[in-house]
Amino acid sequence: MAQTQGTAVWQGRALCGVLFDLDGTLLDTVSDIARALNRTLVEHDMAPLPVGDVSRMIGRGSPMLIESATRARSREFSDGEKAAMLERFFHHYGQLEETEESDAQPYAGVRQALRRLHDAHLRIAVVTNKHHRFASALLQRLNLMQWIGVVVGGDTCERRKPDPQPLLFACQALGLSPSEVLMVGDSINDVTAARAAGIPVVCVPYGYNEGRDPRSLACDAMIETLADLPGLLWPARGS
Repeated sequence: MAQTQGTAVWQGRALCGVLFDLDGTLLDTVSDIARALNRTLVEHDMAPLPVGDVSRMIGRGSPMLIESATRARSREFSDGEKAAMLERFFHHYGQLEETEESDAQPYAGVRQALRRLHDAHLRIAVVTNKHHRFASALLQRLNLMQWIGVVVGGDTCERRKPDPQPLLFACQALGLSPSEVLMVGDSINDVTAARAAGIPVVCVPYGYNEGRDPRSLACDAMIETLADLPGLLWPARGS
């Protein structure tokens, strides 16, 4: 096994930090999202959506989730009505944490990877389109914040992924330049944002990616689990 000793390197240059997506990369959150969304739909006289359908709607933030869900139910609402639905979704999602109904869990290899990167003094940020308060609460509950220095939520910046602004904000918060970090995600939003920010991007194949196969993403590398990430950054010497 490669040892996390010395300087992490990506394609010949020193690496000082890693930016991670949250939903579909670090955490499996689809059941929570579907539960909160379906409670919102039922309140507005719409039938619940199957979890598989909801998984294909994840990635562009909660406003787009509401938009996709109402479109799937062939219903039209005013902007004001959709804003009210969004607030109800936030209410239900927050209640999952408060009532300990949340089923969200880290994917295989996540704890191992975060610990190894942190122990090697890499700076770690999470960049997600989920609202900051929800992302932080999940990471705290699952005891992952001990390894994470910065959380950038969908409401932290003016724009969300696939715009590069949240990634560049994370770099600034970590005190690093885009040339010193790596992005790890599961969707076209992550790849598009990373490319626009001038940041290399590694993807995992198990995420949501709006229903498309993550293996089709034009990323720099694909790893089966995050446990494989240290092996990319500290290749085994002499083997």
